[in-house]
Amino acid sequence: MRRGPLAGVRVLELAGIGPGPFAAMLLADLGADVVRVDRPEPGAPLLGDPSRDLLNRGKRSIIVDLKHPDGADVVLSLAERSAILIEGWRPGVAERLGLGPEAALERNPALVYGRMTGWGQDGPLAHAAGHDIGYIAVAGALHPVGPADGPPQIPLNLVGDFGGGALYLVVGCLAALHVARSTGRGQVVDAAIVDGTAHLTTVFAGLLAGGAWRAERGRNLLDGGAPFYSVYATADGGHMAVGALEPQFYAELPRLLGLAGAGLPAQDDVRGWPALRARFAAVFATRTRDEWTDLFEGTDACVAPVLSLAEAQHHPHLVARGTFEDHAGVRQPAVAPRLSYTPGAVGGPPPAPGAHTEAVLAEWGLGAHARHWLDSAAAGRTREEP
Repeated sequence: MRRGPLAGVRVLELAGIGPGPFAAMLLADLGADVVRVDRPEPGAPLLGDPSRDLLNRGKRSIIVDLKHPDGADVVLSLAERSAILIEGWRPGVAERLGLGPEAALERNPALVYGRMTGWGQDGPLAHAAGHDIGYIAVAGALHPVGPADGPPQIPLNLVGDFGGGALYLVVGCLAALHVARSTGRGQVVDAAIVDGTAHLTTVFAGLLAGGAWRAERGRNLLDGGAPFYSVYATADGGHMAVGALEPQFYAELPRLLGLAGAGLPAQDDVRGWPALRARFAAVFATRTRDEWTDLFEGTDACVAPVLSLAEAQHHPHLVARGTFEDHAGVRQPAVAPRLSYTPGAVGGPPPAPGAHTEAVLAEWGLGAHARHWLDSAAAGRTREEP
């Protein structure tokens, strides 16, 4: 029995990659019964071993051949019994397969139909191929990231796929679910990565409009331009992240660096920032990352070690909070956010494709249909074999 705030909510996920699966994973973490519809031959997965594809944790998997004459009807029958459907195909693909919003909502008027794309369902680029890096580039979120004397730096695919994409899809689906529960009317959620990423930059749009943001990269308060909000190399090749923005926190930084009374430029003296950065860099280079960590940790200077993905799993604070957990022999992030009354939980390891086909079809009230579909699909595959 699943637990969490979304316990009892059925989610049908049409298999894709990246933000769609992550959105469905988050819903599963919060207790939803997520059933992923996989293809008979999904091809080589980007992440290798499906059992290590953590974006599928807590889900169940069925295999439906959408090329089979009964394939679309099976999916629509499952959609009738679902609260949310998630698909991440290019605009028009679901419609060509007979699985578009019109067909799904006709069968289930209260369905929340979540669509995850990069460019959105309309616009000049709607049908163009793309990936995270292109979406955040066009949305204006890539340009400010990186040093003043270098090209923009890629912030993994966290800003676009998972931030501007998956999280906005989840917010939209839950908002639409709230409406559906009170009115009985479902709707389509058009979650485009370019839209969500642009929305994430709202604070910077305000700074730009107010003349408080310079177009040049690495020249602003939050893009590494400020020497007290930057990253410094240590003696052992590690790095320390400095975020001493407020005056009371900044006052601790030169003191702990041994630079109190050294005649440093004032914090708000932008012309003095290059000299201030040079002084900070020279001092940070005299000790190792661990030595600086021991000195700064627990202080109000807002300085932290830059940890690798593997190192982060063992940081004492994250260990104490249980930020990472072990499931099926794999160390992975725990459920977030945390709810006090109806907490979520990792519902299980990523399933093998099709592991739950018969069980789900029967459990969701498609017993006879399930038997007919499975027999028909098997016969179809047999006929197609050479």
